[in-house]
Amino acid sequence: MARWDPGAPERLRQAALDLFAEHDYDAVTVTQIAERAGLTRRTFHRYFPDKREILFAGSERLPPAVAEAVLAADPGLAPLPAALSALREIGTAASDMVTDSGRRKAVIESSPELIERERSKLAEVTAALRDALERRGAGSTEAHLAARVASVVSEEAFARWAGGEGAFPECFDAAEAALQAVLAEGA
Repeated sequence: MARWDPGAPERLRQAALDLFAEHDYDAVTVTQIAERAGLTRRTFHRYFPDKREILFAGSERLPPAVAEAVLAADPGLAPLPAALSALREIGTAASDMVTDSGRRKAVIESSPELIERERSKLAEVTAALRDALERRGAGSTEAHLAARVASVVSEEAFARWAGGEGAFPECFDAAEAALQAVLAEGA
């Protein structure tokens, strides 16, 4: 076998998701994941620092990608539409690369530790949105509110998508329409 097996990360992810579903996240060890994937514990650690990162690998790329998308959005867009446009674009690209989103979501929702980790990752995306909106010229309060509202829409879209309600762009459009309906009720 090659020293660096190009299929190893995906095999480890699949093994982990299978084991998490069978035995619960907290009961599964790195050794069990590696063995299920037909790899060694050492190989596991070449790709992931711990079992938690199997679920969050690559998420560190989201904040800069979101910020870049906000900065590249049509300069005529107000802060909220610019943030929504960026999250729709990045979410669509991410959804094309993610497999087993429903199983991943179920594992995260089963563990308070993982829920907190997910919240931290989402907070980083929201902060990147806010900072990018401010760099576009939005005031601090406006950027803060637009980033938080856009993040909620994105979370709703991902929940719908992970729940099998359709392709991500359609789920995002449905979440955005739900926001508009809520806002219209208050007007």
